[in-house]
Amino acid sequence: MSDIVALILPFFGLIFLGFAVARFARQPIEALGWMNVFVIYVALPALFFQLLSKTPIEQLTEWKFIFGSVFSTFLIFLTMFLLSLVFSRGQIAESTIRGLASAYGNIGYMGPGLALLALGEQAAVPVALIFCFENMMHFTVAPTLMALSGKDHEKPLQLAVKVVKEIALHPFIIATALGVLAAYFHFRSPLAIDRLLDSLAKAAAPCALFAMGVTLALRPLKRVPRELGGIALLKLAVHPALCYVMLSLVGHFSPVWVFSAVLLASLPTATNVFVIAQQYGVWVERASASILLTTVLSVVTVTATLYVIKSGMLPPDLFP
Repeated sequence: MSDIVALILPFFGLIFLGFAVARFARQPIEALGWMNVFVIYVALPALFFQLLSKTPIEQLTEWKFIFGSVFSTFLIFLTMFLLSLVFSRGQIAESTIRGLASAYGNIGYMGPGLALLALGEQAAVPVALIFCFENMMHFTVAPTLMALSGKDHEKPLQLAVKVVKEIALHPFIIATALGVLAAYFHFRSPLAIDRLLDSLAKAAAPCALFAMGVTLALRPLKRVPRELGGIALLKLAVHPALCYVMLSLVGHFSPVWVFSAVLLASLPTATNVFVIAQQYGVWVERASASILLTTVLSVVTVTATLYVIKSGMLPPDLFP
């Protein structure tokens, strides 16, 4: 258990430090802007490129793995979306944000660093694939449903162009595509560029987690609405369990790949859910609350997930 604590403490410790410093320094949330730009546009793309470019190309086309992990996420989203649609009497916009809060995990900020430290560099490929394809799904589902709800008044063609741009121009996805191309053509960066990318990649996780702590401090939880209990249950418990069962059903994969997917599925709600809620002016305060609540609870649930993985209690295949 001490190994698990040593593994998990640096990550939640960085979030806590960001939270504590934000409470002490009292800077406006706008001051976090350039940190987020560095993480999203520079550090994490460098990390994805470095890891993928050095991966054999045959490992980047595991379509059964991609389907199993992404479809499980979609089922979690669909479950909450439909339940919310029934109980809210057809509120599509609010139901969309609730669905995202239940399914959209913090796979960008927390995922890569935690998976690599816990499972080694072999986790890089499954993490990048999950990130790329899950974000494609989220970036497609959110604006489409918001358009159906009337919150986005763009014409169908304009909406389609917007969705394609959001997917194609996202820095993580561009970096992933470049990394795959580099792996295919066996391209290796010049030594000086390679060292620069390594330095940026090493800064990705610490900066992202610190920034996440600051964000949580500046958006305090005023109260816990009742529906957040269901969101937390789906996100932190049902999602990783469903992902594990789904991957066991669709194929036989490397233990590192399976455990990477389960670990990413167990992560708390992504801060992007708040960004989407704010963009459309829907369920904003509760979206922020869901991020804070699931992040606090994930200290226990992610630790438990790591424990069952590292202790050997979780077999890599439920149906060997």
